[in-house]
Amino acid sequence: MTGVPALDDVAGEWVAAGDLGHLPSLRNQRGQAHVNHDLTSVSWLAAPPFAGGYHTGVLRVDGVAPGVQHYRWKPWGTRRTYRDAHVAVATDTSLAYDADRLLWRVEVTNTRTEPASVELTQDLFAPVGHDETGWGWLHTVPWNASGEHDYHALERIRDTTRPGAQGAPYLLGPGPRRLRLGRPRPPGIQRDEDSAPMLLEYELPRHVSADWVYPHTSSVRGEVRSIERNGPLLTHSVNNGPFLLDTRSEVALDAFELVPGTELELEFRTDEPGHDGVLLTHGNHPDSLQLGVADGRLWLGIGGERETADRPLEPGRWHRLRVTVDAHQARLLMNGTEVARTGHWTRPVRWRSTVDDGVVAVSDTRSGARAAYAFAVPPDELAPHGAGARATWRRTLGPGESAVVGFVLAFGTDAAEATAAATATAARLDAELAETADAWRRLWAHAFTPGNPDFSGHLPTLRTDDADLARAYYMGALLVLYMRNTNVGSTGPVFLTGGPRLGATTTFFWDHTEWSRMYAMLDPAGLRAWLLAGLAGPYHESFGYDVRGGGPLGNYYVSNEYSLFRLVEHYVGVTGDVAFLSEPAGGRTVLDHLERLAYGVAGRRGTGVLADFGPDAWRVLECVPNYVDGMASFNAAYVHMLRSYADLLRFLGRDADAARADDDAAALATAVLDLYAGGGRWQIAHPDGRETIGHVLDFGLVAASMADDLTAEQRAEMVTFVVDHLLAGPWMRALSADDPIAPFSDRPDHGAGGAFGAWPGVTAYGLAKLGRADLAVGLLGRTPQAASGGLWGQAMELLADGTDRARVAGRGVANRDCIAGAAIAEAVIAGLFGVEPGFTALRSTIPHPDTVTAPDLGTLENLNLRRAPEPVGAC
Repeated sequence: MTGVPALDDVAGEWVAAGDLGHLPSLRNQRGQAHVNHDLTSVSWLAAPPFAGGYHTGVLRVDGVAPGVQHYRWKPWGTRRTYRDAHVAVATDTSLAYDADRLLWRVEVTNTRTEPASVELTQDLFAPVGHDETGWGWLHTVPWNASGEHDYHALERIRDTTRPGAQGAPYLLGPGPRRLRLGRPRPPGIQRDEDSAPMLLEYELPRHVSADWVYPHTSSVRGEVRSIERNGPLLTHSVNNGPFLLDTRSEVALDAFELVPGTELELEFRTDEPGHDGVLLTHGNHPDSLQLGVADGRLWLGIGGERETADRPLEPGRWHRLRVTVDAHQARLLMNGTEVARTGHWTRPVRWRSTVDDGVVAVSDTRSGARAAYAFAVPPDELAPHGAGARATWRRTLGPGESAVVGFVLAFGTDAAEATAAATATAARLDAELAETADAWRRLWAHAFTPGNPDFSGHLPTLRTDDADLARAYYMGALLVLYMRNTNVGSTGPVFLTGGPRLGATTTFFWDHTEWSRMYAMLDPAGLRAWLLAGLAGPYHESFGYDVRGGGPLGNYYVSNEYSLFRLVEHYVGVTGDVAFLSEPAGGRTVLDHLERLAYGVAGRRGTGVLADFGPDAWRVLECVPNYVDGMASFNAAYVHMLRSYADLLRFLGRDADAARADDDAAALATAVLDLYAGGGRWQIAHPDGRETIGHVLDFGLVAASMADDLTAEQRAEMVTFVVDHLLAGPWMRALSADDPIAPFSDRPDHGAGGAFGAWPGVTAYGLAKLGRADLAVGLLGRTPQAASGGLWGQAMELLADGTDRARVAGRGVANRDCIAGAAIAEAVIAGLFGVEPGFTALRSTIPHPDTVTAPDLGTLENLNLRRAPEPVGAC
């Protein structure tokens, strides 16, 4: 039986570019980024407090930017390749381990049978900004005109790195948006009903940090009349007005889609043009078309660009304003004369670059960010270009002969230090790349070693002859390490929830509970600190928190109570740290919080026993419109919480309170069982009646929390439902495809087209609890096939091409990386090997084992479990 495999063997297979729905990421324990469709460029760089906008520049070979044909991801970087009848190109891109540096190595080979000249031209952009605030789920990204998170606009720019698309338009996004006069709504979700589920096709919820301030919040002061709208696909319309606007005015007009050729025309008059305000917006995102006034002049904004009119407004005069948009630019005309026009993002607007002694220096005029490019092989030509430079190498190669060039980007707040770091690294580029890979290999080995220098604990070693199961387990462990960040957390190293593109400093309560036992074993000190910070915050109002600024993020999730309770339970169960229950967190002790969490059900009851979680789908699964109100899933979770809390109370000598909790759990369990609809499905109790749904969350939480309450028939039907309706190929779907709500829930994490990264692990654990460990082993062993050459993402989509394949999804604003996929490894530990330390085990006098054996499966060794001391009175 094999033990811990070499890191090189765990994940990272070659994948054809056409087979990927989501391109690979880069991480280095302090930052993250995405590789793009070309051979070298990188987008979504975020290493707080630094972030990169747009992308770093494409590579051209003989004047053409080849598209990637194959990718191979490893934790330390991504290799991209291209080959045709003339050349073969292989590139390596890495974030240097625990450093603010990007590394590139480019190898070009002449594939012809005769000597040939090859020209490599590399754009070297460094649109890097520095900001200590704005690190929410939608974190600050630098643009020419601002610093905001504009997900959809940046993704459109990433698409221009596809082969032949370098000059493609990116300015206009799809979808209807509402035209408003006056005070804009802050960037965020565009919907008329707060409870409406979202598919995230054109918009995002406003999950920004509490310290982020939208720059334009007031209306202009003046009068608007004769608003006209013309263009393709639009019916000519006129809103005559007049509309009187002051600082807080907001006038909502029609919703429509901006397409090339659209024109908006209106008349505007103000008596005091020197004020700062917004005249109109089309939508409420940073890439929205905007028109405003500042310092006596009109300004025009769209897609991260903002241009100011070249002449001032005349007070008290009616001005005829016209805004026209096409695929590449927006223009503003005042009284028939053009006064402002946007340009391409690559123009040198915000960033200034110089070339000196073979080094490219880039400075940000809006922040203290400084960046530098240096070269392993000096280019034949090097000149400033855009927000950086352009380098060219020319080589004459014999048949089959190769040439190698390389370059490094370093960034910080000191220009000299960035230059020195880039230069020193470029001089030893191959060694730096090798050392980055070796650092990851050391981290991997340390994760399974007691007393290691990187973690306060360690993970167990799986020994099994089942190679598929072993691969799944160790991929789950690697996912945890990959999401670790040592630089962003105010409490020490943390494990981020997702990204890139989103959440560079964010942790969700729910996602962490999917690997809570592993977390407590690997880094108990880190989990302890993270929990105290999370419990001290308003977890009844947010889904998690920004570990850099410490503030709450997003909307409340109904899973919060269950998640935090389980995390505390597993921390105490694994470590035996009963004293943790007496620790203060936000004016309460941890034990006080546990009672509040376990009895959160009491505040949700209407006239019955079941908890009613309310009508807002955004608080549960976001995209399943009817999965609201009284669900079996989280009611079952409360049954477990109350029973577990009762065990803790008995350990603390509070027998009467324990008996009350047991009685409450029994009553709630009866109510949950009354929701069973037969055939493995469960009902949702709405205020006006019940309906049946077939969702994995009901199966997972009921099986995990109430397996012993189910009849043999119910257990068998639940298993059959999962096998027949949810499992599919190497993955599964979250919602049965024949469910009536399925057509209205087309998102690949929680709908019928795929499943969230945690759901196979949750399902496997549930199967094991229902006595079908064999099915759990098969499900877990298949999951590596869906990882798109790397690790699992937030959303895993099932391909509707008849191939029975699954892959990491990019649509639906899904993350390439998501720590919830570690639930697959957690299911091995808790489901297959029965390692479930919690409050129930506190009273046991049996020593915790170091090794656990599962017949016909293998052993789980080197378990990091500690017994709790006898309590000294009640906490």
